Amino acid sequence: MSARTLYDKIWESRLVAADEDETILYVDLHLLYEVTSPQAFSGLRAARRGVRRPDLTLAVGDHGVPTSNQAAGIAGVPDAAVRAQLAALEANAAAHAIELYPLGDARNGIVHVVGPEQGRTAPGMIIVCGDSHTSTHGAFGALAFGIGASDVEHVLATQTVRLRKLKNMQVRFHGRCGPGVSAKDMALALIGALGADGGAGHVIEYCGDAVSGLSMEARMTLCNMSIEAGARAGLIAPDESTFAYLRATPAWRTRTDYADALIAWRGLRSDADAHWDRVVDIECSTIEPCVTWGTSPDQVVAIGGAAPEPARIPDPTRRASAVRALAYMGLAPSQPLAGLPIDRVFIGSCTNGRIEDLRAVAEIVAGRRVASGVRAMVVPGSGLVRRRAEAEGLDKIFLAAGFEWREPGCSMCLGMNADKAAPGERVASTSNRNFEGRQGRGARTHLMSPAMAAAAAIAGALVDVRLLAPAPARIMESA
Repeated sequence: MSARTLYDKIWESRLVAADEDETILYVDLHLLYEVTSPQAFSGLRAARRGVRRPDLTLAVGDHGVPTSNQAAGIAGVPDAAVRAQLAALEANAAAHAIELYPLGDARNGIVHVVGPEQGRTAPGMIIVCGDSHTSTHGAFGALAFGIGASDVEHVLATQTVRLRKLKNMQVRFHGRCGPGVSAKDMALALIGALGADGGAGHVIEYCGDAVSGLSMEARMTLCNMSIEAGARAGLIAPDESTFAYLRATPAWRTRTDYADALIAWRGLRSDADAHWDRVVDIECSTIEPCVTWGTSPDQVVAIGGAAPEPARIPDPTRRASAVRALAYMGLAPSQPLAGLPIDRVFIGSCTNGRIEDLRAVAEIVAGRRVASGVRAMVVPGSGLVRRRAEAEGLDKIFLAAGFEWREPGCSMCLGMNADKAAPGERVASTSNRNFEGRQGRGARTHLMSPAMAAAAAIAGALVDVRLLAPAPARIMESA
């Protein structure tokens, strides 16, 4: 058998049937949420079909949920449209015996935080969801990707998905990142180098010593952002860090076949002589804390950099995009990013709403105060992340610093709920997208890491987190 990549191996292991154009693949886990599932269930009802494998399906409410008063359940949701979506999800899950974590349940939260947290994500799986950032689960050596609403219905009915095979891209991060540089900066640096469509038609596998040294939460951040480089999915081969994470999850604490699973998982890596359609090398020592200046994640520079001079951009399409982005963002050509005043700070999302992200924020803001005139919020990625943060006293640090401590959900990442920025407000955000209107009509979003967003909240402006003196008080992780 010829040498294969990790992507090739998972693809072949889940192959059901193939023709000239498409392949039918078996789906190991189907994740649902309230926005893209109602129409799929309506289609099932119209066709008089059931759900093929409810045991391989998990549902949560996340995109539109309010980040306060969740104990009141659906009845406490002020938006009628969101109430209807959540009620439909609950009814559909009950009708088809699908596991659902309802609003107010500590296990509920953002779908791409909950799946790994519960141990439902595992190496070698194919995982799908009607959300593009399903690529997050690739951190575990799973082939995970977003699907459309019609595909959601197809997976519910058949537990399979139809796909065309994509190309293999290897991204190798070499060396070590410097102080203040995180997985979010690695992702933004890659996107800036590749462009927003540089990974189109590919699945990216992340390799190198720098990737092996990342925690599982940091790996999830890296894989999550693969979509912003145009790739369909991101992958990292499972290793001892992966296995240790899974051993601590609810789904695996009581499993008796863990030893057998480990044997299979250890074989899930690309062969040394596997063929790559494209290889990208990045030296981590060259990466600095990053911040976006425009309205696409690839419009990014190091915090010490400046907005571009469109006249110097040779490509006419990119030049026109830069002109429009600068106008929308209220920036002048060549304007430095450091020192730019901000109005809002959002810390959360499926990219950066996990416990390690919140610890990084607390390390920066402990003993400090949010700048006058800045509204800052921390939104945990799940109810369990919120509980753990409170057990460690992080909530007290946030509140003392002047942050709002919210309940879990997608929140301000996409503004599909009450958490929105006002027109013209400038936002330092740990989310994954900065498109026009993404966080509210007319809102101006700058993407960055949790530490950088925390520093911006304290400074009241975009600032290099490395320039902040050590916080007056440090926090200790609870045992």
